[in-house]
Amino acid sequence: MIRLQAEYLPGERDPKPVWLWSSATAITAAHLDRLWQALLRRFDLEHTFRMCKQTLGWTAPKLRDPHAADRWTWLIIVAYTQLGLARVLAPDLRRPWERPAPPEWLTPARVRRGFRHLRPRLPLPAGAPKPTRSGPGRPFGSKNRARARHHDVGKTTKRAETLTEHRSRRG
Repeated sequence: MIRLQAEYLPGERDPKPVWLWSSATAITAAHLDRLWQALLRRFDLEHTFRMCKQTLGWTAPKLRDPHAADRWTWLIIVAYTQLGLARVLAPDLRRPWERPAPPEWLTPARVRRGFRHLRPRLPLPAGAPKPTRSGPGRPFGSKNRARARHHDVGKTTKRAETLTEHRSRRG
């Protein structure tokens, strides 16, 4: 067990100790530095994934194709990066319980809130779309008779024969 104690925290808060566990028998100072840096990296990643799922809707679409899921993931990563780059441009639209923050400290969720005020000030890279007639496709009102493709996720169910065979090998 390793006990980490911070010397200070911003905002005059009292730092509480953090406990880490390692199975290494002889820990060097370099190994200890790597352990707490891995803890900080994991903390950053967990909160990034939580933000991408809740605020940016990473898990919202029901994608059937693995390639489409990969493209969607990259789009969400690009959106997250763009929110980080736009933090100095977006106004801080904070909730009543949130403290004011300087522009360089805005979270991606707060930048996203202020993005609606930012977009009209940005130049448009493309012109307005031209009106056109509808493209070829299924006629309005007709039912889709083609079943969607199913992609197996690779999970298997437990089979009785496999379990009994496994138990007989152990016993």
